[in-house]
Amino acid sequence: MSEDVLDSIKEQIAENPIILYMKGSPQAPQCGFSAQTVQCMVACGQRFAYVDILSNPEIRAALPGYANWPTFPQLWVDGELVGGCDIITEMFEAGELETLLVETSEKYPAEG
Repeated sequence: MSEDVLDSIKEQIAENPIILYMKGSPQAPQCGFSAQTVQCMVACGQRFAYVDILSNPEIRAALPGYANWPTFPQLWVDGELVGGCDIITEMFEAGELETLLVETSEKYPAEG
């Protein structure tokens, strides 16, 4: 795995307080787990960045090792891996996901 790929992953996570690594895009998820995760995220009403790992095979190959998490999607908030579909869904149903995303969004007001 190249250092460049790891650097770009670290940069993406550092530059985007809320970032979702997923299959496809929020508008057109390419797997059920990504679709369900996006539904939870969108319902929380906060903006988030995403990376389509299907069009970024080197990130798809490198991220599980970097994150120590084998599957996608992966939600990263404030530099920390939150988890995948099951964890996100549980947090959403408990009301914890929205709290986390709102608090994070308030910490990093959108520029412009």
